Amino acid sequence: MKIKLPHSTQNWISLVGATIALISFFMIVFLFVVSSIFGKDNSYLGLVIYIALPAVLIFGLILIPVGMWVKVRRERLNIQKDKKEWPVIDFNDIRHRNAFVIFSVGTSIFLLASAVGSYEAFHFTESVEFCGKLCHSVMKPEYTAYQNSPHARVACVECHVGTGASWYVRSKLSGLYQVYAVTLGTVPKPIETPIKNLRPARETCEECHWPQKFYSRKLRVEKHYLNDKNNTEWDITLTMKIGSQVSALGLEEGIHWHINPNIKIEYKALDSKREKIPWVKYTNLKTGEVFVYEDGKGKIDKRILDSLETRVMDCMDCHNRPSHNYKPPAIFINDAITANVIPRELPQIKFAAMDVLSNNFSSTDSAMKEISHYINTFYKDNYPEIYTTKKEMIDKAIKGIQEGFKKNIFPEMKVRWDVYPNNIGHLEFIGCFRCHNDNHKSSEGKVIKKDCNLCHTINSQGPSNNLQIASINSELEFRHPGNDVGDKWKKMLCVECHTGLNP
Repeated sequence: MKIKLPHSTQNWISLVGATIALISFFMIVFLFVVSSIFGKDNSYLGLVIYIALPAVLIFGLILIPVGMWVKVRRERLNIQKDKKEWPVIDFNDIRHRNAFVIFSVGTSIFLLASAVGSYEAFHFTESVEFCGKLCHSVMKPEYTAYQNSPHARVACVECHVGTGASWYVRSKLSGLYQVYAVTLGTVPKPIETPIKNLRPARETCEECHWPQKFYSRKLRVEKHYLNDKNNTEWDITLTMKIGSQVSALGLEEGIHWHINPNIKIEYKALDSKREKIPWVKYTNLKTGEVFVYEDGKGKIDKRILDSLETRVMDCMDCHNRPSHNYKPPAIFINDAITANVIPRELPQIKFAAMDVLSNNFSSTDSAMKEISHYINTFYKDNYPEIYTTKKEMIDKAIKGIQEGFKKNIFPEMKVRWDVYPNNIGHLEFIGCFRCHNDNHKSSEGKVIKKDCNLCHTINSQGPSNNLQIASINSELEFRHPGNDVGDKWKKMLCVECHTGLNP
């Protein structure tokens, strides 16, 4: 039986639109079935199913009434009928009944499919794969570092968006600009930080971590290797004073004292990286006590100081690289040697690794080739016997250095450890010493001290076979590895020597 439809549907525009809509609809259904039954889902397939094809489907559906309107308008112009009339729907006319049934059934199916598709599209755009893989060349550094971070099981949106409709809308509007920037190739290399439109940490971080929880002290063991022939191991064990020594004191002591709910810390920064801090304000919310500290060595004009943003200190001021931390070579090579990914038995392997990683590479491929060439040449020239007899060990070391490079250095996006300062600690970056430098003083004579023991105490240190060990409830004075440093370190900041390319 031939289905009769209104005369206005008989035009090429509506026909093309209906064809596009039907093909798109069946492709969506087919790909959805494939991804659901056969487990072929990935970020690009999701983009096609939930965003690209639905857009084509809607475009096709729009063409149908557009074609009908164009045909009716042309016919009216042909008969020179100037009077505008509303369309008449006559259910006694079989063509009108058929059109109504097709429209009703089609609209119902479309609305149902739209509801399911919108739900799936929402979840797809909130997925880690969408955030990390879709713009893989741009987001590769962030996605790689994220996968090797403590937050690898936490979805990107949990931190970057959080709960609630308002921030969801903001993130999608921001995403439109990011799509535009990626399309036109205007994304800055490296991507600039800190992110200015990021949701406040107290609304995201504190979904899991909250100030009222007591954080006990933590024992930290670090293994370092010197740049000598034997890759001498130098260990240090620290008690990190994250919280108070006893739980009854809560956050009255320790590193996390900065987020004590009864304390408010404010500061002003001169630079976008928030590394130069000339002004700090302490407020005790219980007693009303207030102290203002100013950098005595970096005095700035009051008018400039007043014009700077006053920022309330939160988690991100110290934990500014919680999921996207790019480790310096000195750290990831130490870790690789400890894990035996790089054989410590190879003489001077630490020195050789640091030497080749000090270069700036134009691409990851060129870095892989240069690392292999350099390490092979180094042992061929300096240790020919080892090069001949222990080639497998050398190949293992090369692979370990290359893997560490690929997780932390991304030449294509100009990303490496020194681009994104990590404010936890004070070795390769200024970190704690932004404020704790003995220069910030109040009018009452109080000083923000540069005192190592405020944050940690040293329990043991030295070569693994000759450790200097403190007795219980006591601490050691830091002893710098090597005999060529002496007490010079006491008058300097660690970052003046430690660039990420030394032990």
